[in-house]
Amino acid sequence: MGRKSVTFGQKLVFSFLVFVLIPVVLIGYYAYTSTLNSVREQIASNIQGTLRQMKDNVAYTLEDLKRVSELLYYDQKFQQYLRSYEEGWYSYEATTNYLKPKLLGTMKSTGTPIWLSVYVANDTLPEIYYSQDFDVNPLRFKAGQFEMYHLDRIADRPWYMELPDVAAKLDASLYWRQIETDARFHNISLLRRLNDEMRLDQLGFMRITMRIGDLFKTIDAQKIGEASYIAVFNEKRELMHDSGTSSVQIQLQGDTMAANGYFSVEEPVPGIGWSIVAYIPNRMIEKSALKVRNLTLSVCVVSFLFLALLSMVVSRYFSRRVTKIVSVLNAFREGDFQRRTTYSGNDEFAHIFRALNEMGHNTDKLIREVYVSNLQKREAELAALQAQINPHFLYNTLSSISRLAKFGEIGKLHEMVMALAKFYRLTLNEGRIIISIDNEWQQAKAYIDIQKIKHKDRLDFSCRIDENILEFDTIKLILQPFIENVLEHSWYGEDRIHLKVWGYSQDDSIVFQIIDDGIGMPPGKISDIFDPNGIKVGYGIRNVDERIKLQFGHQYGVSICSRRGIGTAVRIVIPKFKGG
Repeated sequence: MGRKSVTFGQKLVFSFLVFVLIPVVLIGYYAYTSTLNSVREQIASNIQGTLRQMKDNVAYTLEDLKRVSELLYYDQKFQQYLRSYEEGWYSYEATTNYLKPKLLGTMKSTGTPIWLSVYVANDTLPEIYYSQDFDVNPLRFKAGQFEMYHLDRIADRPWYMELPDVAAKLDASLYWRQIETDARFHNISLLRRLNDEMRLDQLGFMRITMRIGDLFKTIDAQKIGEASYIAVFNEKRELMHDSGTSSVQIQLQGDTMAANGYFSVEEPVPGIGWSIVAYIPNRMIEKSALKVRNLTLSVCVVSFLFLALLSMVVSRYFSRRVTKIVSVLNAFREGDFQRRTTYSGNDEFAHIFRALNEMGHNTDKLIREVYVSNLQKREAELAALQAQINPHFLYNTLSSISRLAKFGEIGKLHEMVMALAKFYRLTLNEGRIIISIDNEWQQAKAYIDIQKIKHKDRLDFSCRIDENILEFDTIKLILQPFIENVLEHSWYGEDRIHLKVWGYSQDDSIVFQIIDDGIGMPPGKISDIFDPNGIKVGYGIRNVDERIKLQFGHQYGVSICSRRGIGTAVRIVIPKFKGG
């Protein structure tokens, strides 16, 4: 039992409902979301401005610590002491009279609680440091203090070795990292090399450590609204600082943080690659859009029901008429072009039905006419070619026979008459168009035999025909016109001419080549030969090419290559087939 098909009326109703439902839904969705988005964009814009102020405050603190590092980085006198490798009293005096006051003054240049550690490459300078309790946050007792170590203390530390461009000793970049106990005590450090730009060498390394809470002390969720939440994430999307109600549920999903029931606004913190993200509850927006959503839904439902009823009426009207058209087309598809139908009215369907009736009549008539015309055209073309060849060739041959009889050359006379008889017997071939390649070759060879008797030693002929192709068929008279063309147009008759005929198999095709060393063709003549609207030259050649394409398709046919004074090569390609 076959699958039940869907009628045109059902398709029309379904498609109409779909195309009606889609605009209604889209319009309703757009009306609702545009209002919701407008409120959300306004809130997001306000929150974005607040976050920018918070970000600017953080950026100010970062810039302030950068300024502190530059007090040491660009101090030429400080660099002079660091590059001086004199021990004893000079080293003690430099540390006491300049280095310690310089470092202490640097610490007091900012109001942010920080801890400064300087690592110097000059091992003649004494180290200055305090005892370290690794269980206590160093900023609890070292805030506002500084320490000075030798650089070899950190030379093999992983965090130091992993800094970008570690081999480039003159790298002046600033890096914000959590190293040593920073992550444990919720601190962050600014790392920077101390370079000797005159001697292109590294003098030391500085580390300025501060509390993350001090860096983001201006982050306050109350500034953006009740029940909101602000989170600070590092470059790995790890939570580093937050502010806001603890009722906000933040869930880790892959490498991002998402808040259920909240939408987010994000602002990047320049310099350290961190981000400030504010989460705002959706209920702040949805309250104002609830009335619009209910009204939009009501209008959409009423509109859809009305248009659905209208679609059923319209589809029923058109489906009846389309069914009639389909029945006529099915009859045409089955070959019954006698089928006719009637329709009352004067609308577009009436024109369609009249056109179908006329098309059936005209198509049936044209099929018959085209079929007969094609048959007549093929027969007429072949007959025209034979009519062109036979009288002219017969006249020249009879003249040669008369000349042989006049001079008493009875042997050659007999050979020419027998070759002429064989030629016409094979040419006529009981009126058949499709003949074997063997017969086609014998007919062309009979023509050549006649011409060899006529032209004697001035015609040098050779052939190479693959015997395996002789069993296939071809349309007749595809070789002789080209051989005749060589003797009529490529040779003046005074000199000797060489003519070669090759026939061989190539994949699913059979290829014939007729090659001569005659006078060749001037440029442009080949295109004139194949131009049906051009001058009347090469009719026999064009006729063979058109008959091959008409019989076998445009991938087969004749191609010519010729050069003036060198000769001409003709290539004929036909398919392998047996006519039966």
